[in-house]
Amino acid sequence: MVASAVTVGGLLKSRPEAFGLPLELLGGARGLDRVIASPHIQKTGLALTGFDAYIRPNRILVFGESEVRYLEALPASDRFETLALVFRHDIPCVLITGGWEAPVELVLAAEQFDMPLLRTAVQTPQAIAKISAYLDDRLATREIMHGVLVDILGLGVLIIGESGIGKSECALDLVVRGHRLVADDTVEMRRRGEQDVIGACPELTRHHMEVRGLGVINIRDLFGVASTRLTKRIELVVQLERWDPLREYDRLGLDDNLFDLMGLKVPLIQMPVAPGRSLAILVEVAARNQLLRSRGLNAARALVSRLDERLRAADAEAHHEMEVEEDLEPGGRG
Repeated sequence: MVASAVTVGGLLKSRPEAFGLPLELLGGARGLDRVIASPHIQKTGLALTGFDAYIRPNRILVFGESEVRYLEALPASDRFETLALVFRHDIPCVLITGGWEAPVELVLAAEQFDMPLLRTAVQTPQAIAKISAYLDDRLATREIMHGVLVDILGLGVLIIGESGIGKSECALDLVVRGHRLVADDTVEMRRRGEQDVIGACPELTRHHMEVRGLGVINIRDLFGVASTRLTKRIELVVQLERWDPLREYDRLGLDDNLFDLMGLKVPLIQMPVAPGRSLAILVEVAARNQLLRSRGLNAARALVSRLDERLRAADAEAHHEMEVEEDLEPGGRG
């Protein structure tokens, strides 16, 4: 499991205007290698008054209208010392929002302390929301796993199993049936927030698949752009296993098996592989069944519930018949 990091220079090179946050560098270019290690943004205007205890390291510090106005209200002789107190903390950069002009002393302090000073015309609330979302994605913990990721009816299904068991062939059959390939052989996963694991394909092998006997094929070229997608949230894991005649397999589907995926529990289906079984159809049905379960519809439990009701009704009827027979007997209760 790998935790990502973003430098201030990397943030500038990532074309932030593409996600609605154009940035310009006003000073402190020598500090572009400073690392942003947290997606949380801090806007602690009190730090400029000398109360700097709540400045957190590795977080971008935002200066909005109130901070800029406060600096402008200070005597010119005090501005540099005020900023020096803040810039001595381990923060990656300062971001001025709303397009406000930076006081001269702010630019000078940024140069002296090698503190990147950025500016955007976007207002403070929108700027914080946009850069937090970007950093939340870029700083997400990442992991690489051997498997195949397919989008089946909008459900992200990760197919795993030992090498040569037929994962790619199953995914190819699913693509032929109209579903979409995300990644073959190597799945890059990142955990986003508390509930989501997002899967993707490494850029080098994107849209490609290796099929024994055919070699490497390009799914997008063969089946069109609608046959692939770049990323997908993983909501179901299907583990292909070689059929073991001595093993007892789940016949009803009442057990809720879970797979630990980067610390999150994801529903797991253990699918035995044997000659004559159409894996693609079985995996597709497993995905359809999981979609129903996510909406509160569980066929196995509904069947067991109906069976229990039928048995209780039969027991009640049998008990009633016994009471009637006792009443009809000579000397009965009637």
